[in-house]
Parts: sequence; structure tokens; C-alpha cells
Amino acid sequence: MSGDIEGIGAAITAGLAGSAVEPEHGATRGGHHGVRCLNCGTSLVGSHCHRCGQKSDIHRSFGAIGHDLVHAIFHFEGKIWNTLPLLAWRPGDLTRRYIHGERARFISPLALFLFAVFLTYAVLAMVGVGSVGGLDVQKAAAEQTQANAIKAGFQEEVDRIDSRLSDPKLPFAERKQLQEERDMLQKSADHLGVARNLSKQELDKGPPVLDDPAEQVMTGVDFLSRTKVNTGVAFIDHGLEKAIANPGLLFYKLQANAYKFAWALIPLSLPFMWLLFPFSRRFHTYDHFVFVTYSISFMLLLFVVVRLLNLTIFGDIATAVALIYVPFHMYRQLRGAYRSSGFAAFVRASLLVFFSIYAVVTFMLLLLALGIMG
Repeated sequence: MSGDIEGIGAAITAGLAGSAVEPEHGATRGGHHGVRCLNCGTSLVGSHCHRCGQKSDIHRSFGAIGHDLVHAIFHFEGKIWNTLPLLAWRPGDLTRRYIHGERARFISPLALFLFAVFLTYAVLAMVGVGSVGGLDVQKAAAEQTQANAIKAGFQEEVDRIDSRLSDPKLPFAERKQLQEERDMLQKSADHLGVARNLSKQELDKGPPVLDDPAEQVMTGVDFLSRTKVNTGVAFIDHGLEKAIANPGLLFYKLQANAYKFAWALIPLSLPFMWLLFPFSRRFHTYDHFVFVTYSISFMLLLFVVVRLLNLTIFGDIATAVALIYVPFHMYRQLRGAYRSSGFAAFVRASLLVFFSIYAVVTFMLLLLALGIMG
């Protein structure tokens, strides 16, 4: 079931990519132009066919391949330089002008969104997701997976010895030797902190509260790894047990599913935009779609820039600036796109910050559910 859902997500992502990068009019490769269009046969007047839109100047060179690739992704004939500065500093103007019909000079919101998703995925694949509270999440997941594997190995050996010790006919000398082996395994397990049975009092109390956030996360993960999962729903319990046993695999699935289902952020965000302008006849769903798609694209591109700067000495400064600029960017986009007053834009931007957090949390929970089901 999870595989089918992931396949649907990947198919939708591919479909969106195809619709975003497919030229709106005919565009063939190869051949020499003449008095007629090589695509539809219409007599040419000017640099483009007035019927199908194909250029009259057709190249057959290796360099044209690179141009076609960049053009397919970005429609890169000056659009990138018209779009990104406005997206970064005057997002409201970009959104309003695109909605009102200035389409040729700007990258479409969907094409920009898909490029931002692909770029984010590529950067994270190369440099990782970074750290949270001083904790490298990816490394912590891998270490916990290894610790759980050690735990399973200890437990299997202890179970084997217990099975032998249950034999009433076992010779005393062999029983004593097995008991010593079991005690040694238990001491080693206790020393590693990976194979200890929790008392009911410890279960009720939960993991200890520590000052260091990195140690707190690891302590919580270790506590869960030693706690039996029992929600009452068999497939949920099975998924949680697999996730706890192999958090490294779960983390990998989260990354892969985030790439496949990134488009879901748009429909998750649209209802909140409607709540900001309820029953408005001035603005339509398409307007909100353009706003949301451009906004998410900017946030993804900003995240990529900050993640790369985190590899340098300017990482902390970049993170602080980004956290301050995000709500300011929302404010400017709301005020410019919807021509709101300063006060109205401020109130709506404040609400939009909370709505965005809720949408992202919902998105992450959906990804987590997909990862556990897989």
C-alpha cells in the first residue's frame, strides 16, 4: 500500500515537471529553416511561426543541447534575472504582475517550484540535512540503527542461552558456564545501554530531562528503542517497531518521500490563504495558488542558500538572518500581491506564519506516516 502511494506521489511529481517544462508550442530539434515552419509547414513571417510558436532559427549543435536543457527547466531567456530579484525582495510585485498577465518575462511559479524542489533534494543529498540543536540528525539516526542492531544481537544470544538453561537435564558444569556467559553478556549490554529491560516505574516516568538538546534527543530515541510498541493497531505497531529498529532507513524514506510529495505543500497551504481572505470576490483560487507556489519556492531556495552557508563560518549569521527575513518576506508578498494596507498585511502575515508552521508540521507527519507504513 505504501509503495503504491509512493508511486502515485512520484508520478504526480513527474507529471508536474513535464507540464512545467514542456514548451507551450511546437519545438523541434534539428533541420534547416526555410520559408516554411519545419514543425507545421506554415509560411514564416519573422523569427517565430505565428501559428505554432516554433522558432525559425533551428540549430543542430552540441551546445544547443545545453541551451535546450536550461530552457526546458527555466525558459531561460532572461527570465531568471527578471524573476529571482523580484522573488527575493519584491515578491508581491512578482506575484501580482504574473497573475495580471505578465507571463512571458517571468518563470512560471510551478516551474520555479519544481526547480527549487530538485535543487533542495540535490543539495541535501550531497551535504546532508545539517544539525538540530547541535545534533547531526542523519548521523544520529545511523548510530541508533547500529545500536539497535547490537541490541538485537545481544538479545538473540541471551535468548539462545536461556533456551539452553531451561533444559532440566543440562549438566551442572555446562549450566554454570552458560550462566557466566549470560551474566557477561548482560553486563556488556548494560554498559552499552542497548539491551536493558525497563521497569514499569521507568516506563511511566519516561526519559530523563537533560540540559543538552543533543543528549536529550538521543536519550529519547534510546528510551523508545527499549520500549515495546503497543497502540492496539497491528499494522501501526509493526511499522513503529521497524522504524525504531532502523531509524536510519526511516530517515532515508523521509528524504525520498519529501522529494516525491513536495507538491502536497501547495494544496495543504491553499485553504489557509482562503482563510486570510474569506468570501473575497477580488481574489480567486488561482491567485492564491500563484502566491503560495512562489512563496514556497522562495523558502526552499533560501533554505538551500542557508544550508550551504552553514558549511562556512557564516552559518549562524545566515540562519539568524533567514529566520528574521522569512516573516518579513511574507509581509511584503501579502502587501504587494493583494494591495493590502500595512496593518492588514501585518496581521495576515502574522497569521500566515502560524499557518505555515501548521502546514509544514502536517506535511512532516504525513511523510512520517508514509515512512512507517513502508
